[in-house]
Parts: sequence; C-alpha cells; structure tokens
Amino acid sequence: MISLLRRWRIKLFNWEYWPWQIVYFPVFIYYIFLALRSGSMLYISGANPGIRNGGMIGESKYDILSLIPAQYLPKSIRIGYIPENSRMLNEQLQTAGLEFPLIAKPDVGERGFMVKKIHSVREAEKYANQLGHPFILQEYIDLPVEAGIFYYRLPGDKNGNVSSVVLKKMLTIRGNGRDTMGQLIQSDDRAFLQLHLLQKKFASSWDHVPEQDQEIVLNSIGNHCLGTTFLDGNYLITPPLISTMDRLSRQVDGFYYGRFDIRAASLESIQAGDFKVLELNGAASEPAHIYQPGASFLKGQKSLFHHWRMMYIISRMNKERKQLSFPSVRESLREFRRFRMLKRSKKQ
Repeated sequence: MISLLRRWRIKLFNWEYWPWQIVYFPVFIYYIFLALRSGSMLYISGANPGIRNGGMIGESKYDILSLIPAQYLPKSIRIGYIPENSRMLNEQLQTAGLEFPLIAKPDVGERGFMVKKIHSVREAEKYANQLGHPFILQEYIDLPVEAGIFYYRLPGDKNGNVSSVVLKKMLTIRGNGRDTMGQLIQSDDRAFLQLHLLQKKFASSWDHVPEQDQEIVLNSIGNHCLGTTFLDGNYLITPPLISTMDRLSRQVDGFYYGRFDIRAASLESIQAGDFKVLELNGAASEPAHIYQPGASFLKGQKSLFHHWRMMYIISRMNKERKQLSFPSVRESLREFRRFRMLKRSKKQ
C-alpha cells in the first residue's frame, strides 16, 4: 500500500508522468478545430508527403530510415516474419554486417513500445515471438550523447528552424559504499517507477553493495517510459546546428516536420553534423524538451500548440504547392481503424 501511494505521489506531482491523454487533451481540442477547418481528419499527412500519413499513424520506421542519407544511419535490417530457425536469422545478420548487442524495435510502433536491447539470436527469436509483427534490428550505437532535435521548414524555403532539443540522461544510480543495489534503486524516485523491471534485470546483483561514487546505468535505451530523464537542451540551438539540420533535412525527400533522434560522441559533434540517426519521427513527434523535471505545464502546452499550428501551416502550404489532396473522412477512419487493429493484435 505504501509503495502504491508513493508511486501515485510521484506521478501526480510531476506532470511528465501524466497519461498522454491528459497532457494532450487541450491539444486534441485544437486538432479538432484544425481538422474541421481543413476538411480532413488526416490533414497532417501534408506535413510530410514523403511519409505515410505524414508520420502520424501506421508509418514504417524502416521505410523512413531509408529516406535518410547512408552516412547518418546505423546498420539496420527489417525482419518481416517470425524466424523459423536460428540459421535463417544468422544469415541475415551476417549479410548486413550486424553483431550483437542490437536494438530491436517494432517497425510500426509508438512511444517506445517494445524497444529492447538484445544480445543473442535466441533473444531475437524470443522477441519476434512476443511481438508477432515485423520489427527492426539495428546496430547499437555506443556513443555517450543521445538527443532529439525537432526541425521544421516551410515548403519553398531553403532554411528551416530547430525548435526543440532534448538531451536524454539514461536511468542511472550512484553507489555510496553502504546501500545495496536494491536499496539504491528503491530510494531513487525515477528508478522506483521501474521497480518491477529492474528487479528482474538485476536479480543476481540485488544485494550487491556498489562502491562509493560508482555509477551504474540501469537502462541504456533513451525512452521516457524506461526511466530516461528528458532535459531541456534548447541552449544548443545555434546557427551551426540549424545549418547542419538544414543540410540533412533537405536530403530527406518529402520531409518538412519532425524530430530526429540521434546519438553522438559529444555536443560539439552534434553541432557539426557528426552523429547517427536512430529514428526520424514525423507528425506524431513532439518537442520533448518540455518534459524536463520541474518544467512548467503551461509552457509545455504553449510549445505543443505552437508545433501543431506549424504542422497545420506546412500541411496547407504543401497542399497548395504540390496539389495534394487530404484524405477524406472515410479514408482517415480507415487508417485509424487499421492502426488500432494493429495495436490490438500485437502480443504483449
């Protein structure tokens, strides 16, 4: 009971943990207004004509990665089936030049669902059976800086804007020479929210006492749902960074609005464009710097409204310039139903 109350207290007083349905309720009202104004529930498809539905629902992460210049990409393959035997999967990995550990993620997914670090063919087969849908195996980029860079550009303009930079701090604890791993995890609010996962992952070292100031990374995947801290990195928005993102984005056909999730060796490397793109998220992406602990909820809402307004403007401009037609109500409902059925059919 005490643990349950603590969990609710943490989530209640830190809006970064609120259900997305609550955080986005005001934005949803604004979306309805813009949808009525545009005459389409999926007007946002015009934000990125090169990506299915603009990157809002049902888009393939692998297909989006294929739009990005090779120099920015980790090695990746798409597995479109449940492997029948280990040899089959091994052959694909060897052909692609991939070695464990690898990052596994659904080809069609959202909000960090089923993103895992795997270490063997057996784990990959287990993952495939759990998911039951096509997925991506991606080279694990072991670089210390992970960030999300939100970029948008008005159609016809040569240069765009970097509107958000989020820096991701992996879930970490620090030893004090007295407390066990279990005690350190339970005393840290962010780690406590992942207790059920961490108890399994660190079962063999739960009673181990880390040394003074020993830093232990509990999860190396940069997803908020896995305990990653999102930090406001907007101080990194400089002319060199904007120029870097302009050069990259202009090479991605049909892209105008979204967030690049990247890893780099340093902050300076990001400015220079020396990084790897783990994912490119389109219309469904958000300016994740707003989730910094202690950040203002109202400022976060203001940022969300600004981005949705820009998405609408870009969509309308693309419609006029490229003579696009927004999906009809029937087509929009069909896409929403298809995506909903896909989510329901995924094995948990």
